[in-house]
Amino acid sequence: MTDLSDSRPSRTAARVAQVASGVALAALLLTPLAALGRTFDAAPVLLHLFGGLLNLGSSTDLRLPDAGPTRLLGLTSFVLLLATFFGALRRERWFWITGLLATLASLAAVLLLGRALGDEVARVAADTTLRRPVRIRLRSFYEGGGMNLGLFLSLLGGLVAAGAGLSARQVWWDRFNRLRGLLVPAAAIALAIAVGAVVVLLVQPPINQTGAALGTWGAWLSRTDLVYFVYSTLFAPVTSLNPFLDSLKLATPLIFTGLSVAFAFRTGLFNIGAPGQLTMGAIAAMLVGVYAPASLGWLLLPLSVIAAGAGGALWGAIPGLLKARFGSSEVINTIMLNYIAAGIFVFLIGSNEFPFLGKTYNLPFKAEGYEAQSAELHEAARLPTMLDLLNVGKDGATVMSLGWLFALGAYLVARLLLRRTPRGGLLALAAAALVGFLTWRIGVPINIAGSQLNASFLLALVCVALFGTLMWRTATGYALRAVGLSPRAAEYGGISVARGTILAMTIAGMFAGLAATHYVQGGALDDYRLKQNIPVNVGFDGIAVALMGQSTPAGVVASSLLFGTIDTGGIDADLRLDAINKDIVTVLKALIVLFIAAGGFLSRRLTDPPPPQLTGPGGAAPNATSSLPQVPQADLTQTGRNQGLNGLHTDQTSAGQKGSN
Repeated sequence: MTDLSDSRPSRTAARVAQVASGVALAALLLTPLAALGRTFDAAPVLLHLFGGLLNLGSSTDLRLPDAGPTRLLGLTSFVLLLATFFGALRRERWFWITGLLATLASLAAVLLLGRALGDEVARVAADTTLRRPVRIRLRSFYEGGGMNLGLFLSLLGGLVAAGAGLSARQVWWDRFNRLRGLLVPAAAIALAIAVGAVVVLLVQPPINQTGAALGTWGAWLSRTDLVYFVYSTLFAPVTSLNPFLDSLKLATPLIFTGLSVAFAFRTGLFNIGAPGQLTMGAIAAMLVGVYAPASLGWLLLPLSVIAAGAGGALWGAIPGLLKARFGSSEVINTIMLNYIAAGIFVFLIGSNEFPFLGKTYNLPFKAEGYEAQSAELHEAARLPTMLDLLNVGKDGATVMSLGWLFALGAYLVARLLLRRTPRGGLLALAAAALVGFLTWRIGVPINIAGSQLNASFLLALVCVALFGTLMWRTATGYALRAVGLSPRAAEYGGISVARGTILAMTIAGMFAGLAATHYVQGGALDDYRLKQNIPVNVGFDGIAVALMGQSTPAGVVASSLLFGTIDTGGIDADLRLDAINKDIVTVLKALIVLFIAAGGFLSRRLTDPPPPQLTGPGGAAPNATSSLPQVPQADLTQTGRNQGLNGLHTDQTSAGQKGSN
C-alpha cells in the first residue's frame, strides 16, 4: 500500500514517465532528428542527432538551412530526457520539470528549423534569376522539411512524463481523471499507428535516388523516415486551409451517420441501417427539391431538409416498430431494409420506364441521358457553400468573416462566467449571437480556389447539439438511456420500453437521413441532384466513428474529423509513393475499430477504476493509517447501494424538471 502522506509520484506514474522518456531517448538515438528538405518523390535530406547528413535525393548541390541550433537543442532535450528517466526511476518529485523542459527544448528546435526553412523559401521566391520550374521545385523541397521522429517523440515523451509527474498533485490528478474516457480511443489509435507502421515498413521500399548502397544504418534511417513521412502526410491536411476544408467536407456525412449509430448505441440498439436511411433521405429530398412548386421560393430549402430527415426517420422507425411489437432483431431488419432502399433507389432513377404485368409504364424521375441521375434541384432548394456564407468581401474578393470565431469565444467566456447562473447556457448563446452580429463584417482575406464544403456542415453541428441536449438534458433522454442500460429496470420504473425503442430508431434514422443533404442539396458530388454514385457506405463508416467517439456527440465530431483528415491525406500519400496507396487509410480504420473493440488492451483498473473516495492521488489505495474511516465491507456495500439509489432518484427528478421546463 502507498502512504497518502507520500507526495512523491505513484509507482504507476513513475513507470509511465520511464516508458515515455525511454521511448523518446531511443527515438533520438535511432531515428532521424529532422529533415532539412524533401523532394516531391519523398527523397529527404536527413539530420541525425549524433551523425552527419544523409542525402537520399539526386541533387547534392542544394543549399541547406543551418542545422546547428536544431542539433544543439536536440542534445539539450536528450540530456533532459535522460534526467527525467532517472528521476522517474527514483520517483523524485522534480522529474516533471525536466520532462517539461525537454518538451520545450524540442519545440524550440522545431520552431527554429521551421524558421530556417521559411527563410530559404523566401530566398527562392525572391531570386528572379531562377526559372519558374526551378523555383517551384526548390520551394517544394524546403517546404517538405521539418521535424522527424526524433524531435516528435522527444516532444511527446517529455510532455507525457511531465503529466505523469504532475499527477502526484491532487488538483492535476483530478484534471487528468476527467480525461479517463479518452484512454481507450487513444490507446486504439496508438496501436493502430504502430501496426500500420509495420505495414509501411514491409510494403514500401526505402526512398533512395542516389543509386548508391545505403548500408544497414542508412537503410534503417531511410525506413524510419518513411514511416514518419507517411503519417505526417496523412495528417497534413490540418496544416493548410484548402486540404482542411476538404477534410471537413469528407467529415460532414460521417458526423451525421456517426450520430445515428451513437444514438442507437446509447439506447441499447444497434443501427446498421444508416446506408438505407441515408438513401431514403436522399430520395425524399430529391422529390421535394425537384418536384415541389418553384413558387414556394425560400421555403423549398427548409422543406427539402425536413424531407431528408423524415425519409431517414421513416426508414429507422420501421425496424424500431418491428422490434417493439414482435421482438425481432433490429440488426437483421436494418440490414434487410438497406437492400430494399437500394432497390427503390435503382427503380426510381435507373430507367425511364418499367414493365409490369405485360404493360410498360413511364417514370418521370430519371433525367434525360444515359447516366442514372435525377433532374437538378430548384435553385431555392440548394444549400450554399460555407465560403459563400462566410465571405464578406466585395467586388469578387474572398474575405472570410471572423464573426463566428468571436462568437465562439464570447460563448465560451460567457458560459464560464455564468456556469452557476440559471439559464446560463441560453444567456451565453444570446451573448454569442450579439457578438457574432456586431463583428460579422470583420474578416481576413484568403486565397482559395473553391470548396465544396456546404452548409450541411452547420446542420451536422446542430444535430450534435440536439443529440447532447436531448440525451442528457431532458426527461425523454433520461428514459432512453434507462432503456439502453436496463430495459427491465426501466419498465419497472414506469418507462415504456416499446415507445423508447421506436423513438430511438426514429431519431437515429433522422440523423442518417440528414446526411443526404450533403450530397443532394449541398452539391458534394459536383451536381445538385440525386446521383447513382452517392456514397451510401458512409453509413457503415458511422459505426467506426461512433465506436471511436465512445457514443458521445463531441467524440463523434472528433473521430469524424480524424477520419476525414486521413482520407484527404491518403490521396497525397498515394500520389507521392509507389507501394503505398489510399488502402493504408482503410487499414488504419479497421485497426482502430479492432483495438477499440478490444478495449485498447487496457486493464479495467484504468478504464473503470474504483471510486475516488477509496483511492488517493494517482489511484493509490489508502492504508490503515489513512484518515478515511474504516467501514465494514457489508456496511460499505449497503451504503454504496443507498447512495446509488439516491443519485438515480435525483437524476430522474432533475431530468423531469428540465423536461417540464
